Amino acid sequence: MGMTAADYKDHLASLLPHGPAWPRIDASWVQRLIAASAEELARIDARVDDLVKENDPRSTSEMLPDWEKSFGLPDDCLTPAAGVDERRRRLHQRVSWRGGQSAAFFISLLDALGYPGCTITEFRPMRANSKCNAAINQGGWRYAWRVNVPQAVTVKVLTVTGRCNEPLASWGDPGLMCLLAKYKPAHTILFISYGA
Repeated sequence: MGMTAADYKDHLASLLPHGPAWPRIDASWVQRLIAASAEELARIDARVDDLVKENDPRSTSEMLPDWEKSFGLPDDCLTPAAGVDERRRRLHQRVSWRGGQSAAFFISLLDALGYPGCTITEFRPMRANSKCNAAINQGGWRYAWRVNVPQAVTVKVLTVTGRCNEPLASWGDPGLMCLLAKYKPAHTILFISYGA
């Protein structure tokens, strides 16, 4: 907790030299000057405390746009944040996010994005020591993997009022696909399965 204006006034008054040129009466010009200086010093002291709060992405207010700009937010893949608390939460995730390429990393990323219970399936090509009934896959499957999202997300079905060129059904979350495509290993092929 910072010092108050009264604290600063007492400290400044104690620094004055002794003598008739430096009166100690509150109505004197010297004491009024000290009081005005003390108010400003107390205001600056309070702003320093605010600066400490602005240094943490979980409590920032004034510097939130600067923090977001530094860490590439708002993300093009996500819908705009609904309020300051959501913006702070996304910023904190981005600041503390270390990244990774393991299945555990992507499962935790999906969980943080609001997709709990997701699993990842990695495809492996047929090898000489594979089981006899193992599927024979193309060589490109070595780099393919699938995210299994347990609930169907944003399922749209054609209605009577729909246009004739609309698909009969569509599903998926374009934001999720965008994020996973952005952070997946570059040499891999990503599939997303909804309602698995």
